[in-house]
Amino acid sequence: MDPALEGIAERDGFRGVIAADETQRLGLTLPDLLPLAALYARPPVSGFAVGAVAQGLSGAVYLGANIEFPGQPLNASVHAEQSAVANAWMYGERGLLSLAVTAAPCGHCRQFLHELAHPPTLLLPGREPVPLSALLPDAFGPRDLGIAGGLMDPADHGLTIDSDDPLLRAALDAANASHAPYTRAYAGVALRTVDGAVFPGRYAENAAFNPGLPPLQCAVALLVLAGRALAEVTAAALVEHLAPASHAEPARALLAPLGIPFTTALAHPLQC
Repeated sequence: MDPALEGIAERDGFRGVIAADETQRLGLTLPDLLPLAALYARPPVSGFAVGAVAQGLSGAVYLGANIEFPGQPLNASVHAEQSAVANAWMYGERGLLSLAVTAAPCGHCRQFLHELAHPPTLLLPGREPVPLSALLPDAFGPRDLGIAGGLMDPADHGLTIDSDDPLLRAALDAANASHAPYTRAYAGVALRTVDGAVFPGRYAENAAFNPGLPPLQCAVALLVLAGRALAEVTAAALVEHLAPASHAEPARALLAPLGIPFTTALAHPLQC
């Protein structure tokens, strides 16, 4: 690996985010960073590591990698493109300029990316930059369901909970910024590690439903990009709004085999 990439990976506190000025100073392009992103892949089922690198509207760069969960349904997996989007979104980006991937995005990821308010230009191996629309013609998305805006747009759903528990409050913050315009099943997760670090995750709903990203998987993506593992998680919390869909049982099914204590709370609108 390029020594410059090794230096980034070994940095204390690195969480898969690189400042815009640093990539310029090092002379690195998004495709140059793909080997670094792929180091964070956790594919125990497929054995196929995928890396993704996104550039946000701010110019900062965000890594992503695929994550699979042994013993769980394959649809519990996190795709590398989803990981990179989640990373950028959780750090405040409102859209992406470009997204580099080690392999062409699957149909699942093309649909996921179509949900973004500002879909990126795709940088694929051996090809010229291509707009998402070229890979997903006649696409179905938010506009077809009368929804303005899209994923990564700022949101505050005005929800609260009847608890002062810090982990539940972190999950509430994530739920209030989640994207669920179709079901209003606003949801957020927070994971706490053995050293007290907290990793939040938001629900990213999709017009086609299945390509969405559950809040637990969003949080796990950030955990992994920080060089941490689910084995280090000592507690998990989910806050969700009462709606036709719930994330509680799928999250519990993933966490239970690991013995991770799991707390849930229903959110309700904040009374003015």
